[in-house]
Amino acid sequence: MATSTLTSEGHQLPTALEPRNPGMALDLDWVRSAQANTSAIERRAKTLPGRRSVKKDYQAAWLCKAISLIDLTTLSGDDTEGRVERLAAKAAQPVRADLLAALGMEGLTTGAVCVYHDMVETAVNALKGTGIPVAAVSTGFPAGLSPYHLRIAEIGESVKAGAEEIDIVITRRHVLQGNWQALYDEMKDMREACGDAHVKAILATGELGTLRNVAKASLVCMMAGADFIKTSTGKESVNATLPVTLVMVRAIRDYYERTGFRVGYKPAGGISKAKDALVYLSLIKDELGDRWLQPDLFRFGASSLLGDIERQLEHHVTGQYSASCRHAMA
Repeated sequence: MATSTLTSEGHQLPTALEPRNPGMALDLDWVRSAQANTSAIERRAKTLPGRRSVKKDYQAAWLCKAISLIDLTTLSGDDTEGRVERLAAKAAQPVRADLLAALGMEGLTTGAVCVYHDMVETAVNALKGTGIPVAAVSTGFPAGLSPYHLRIAEIGESVKAGAEEIDIVITRRHVLQGNWQALYDEMKDMREACGDAHVKAILATGELGTLRNVAKASLVCMMAGADFIKTSTGKESVNATLPVTLVMVRAIRDYYERTGFRVGYKPAGGISKAKDALVYLSLIKDELGDRWLQPDLFRFGASSLLGDIERQLEHHVTGQYSASCRHAMA
């Protein structure tokens, strides 16, 4: 994971490596006691977009911060080596050099590049020397319904190919049936298969039924050793939302307060506008604090977001908006 980071004001600072979450024994009393007041959560979520307003240089700094937290992603059936190589080039130079120079942000990169297993080696080779990690989606992504031994084997293959981060998908029926032991055992096996690679547990929150289920699944995955918990695959009909984010980050806060270990958070899918990124960043700052505003503890799973941020930064520097087609991802 990254050893240097950008502050919310845009300054480069060293970051001590966070000890990995080792997990703990499954505490069913803690899991069963988890609650989620849906009406209160939704009311709070509605107030978030209007509670924080940053302008001018401060907004530009926050948008640069958001770029450093993006997992630049391509997960399409028609991915090619050329597309992944162009995406890697974009990750290493996410904004035009002249704009970064004007902002004093030379050297800014995205947090990672995320691809299917078949493209891991291509991405690793394309990113050599940049310090940008490759994340691989695994375990039968996005449904997670391939044979269990194949899902575990897929993790190992991606790690062997050079992936430093593995985004796994949980079995949703374990949550829907309240089978917390099965979910814990599955997550623990997947964490073990990752070895030194950090594991992001995708909950597919749009398919879990209730916010209470989201809270419980978050706790179980952290107890089993997840380094990150992530909202969605980006392929569901409902992906990252502010109510779900509130539930998950409060579970992370609760876990940290009880165990002393920080777990990361990744909202994925549906975040495509710079103004949305600012809302998520302010929520994380409010709920978890500045330490979580670093790429080893927070990521956006959103590639189209980068294009809109680049447009906003160009407007900040030049006073003019450019066409979206001038900011292609790959």
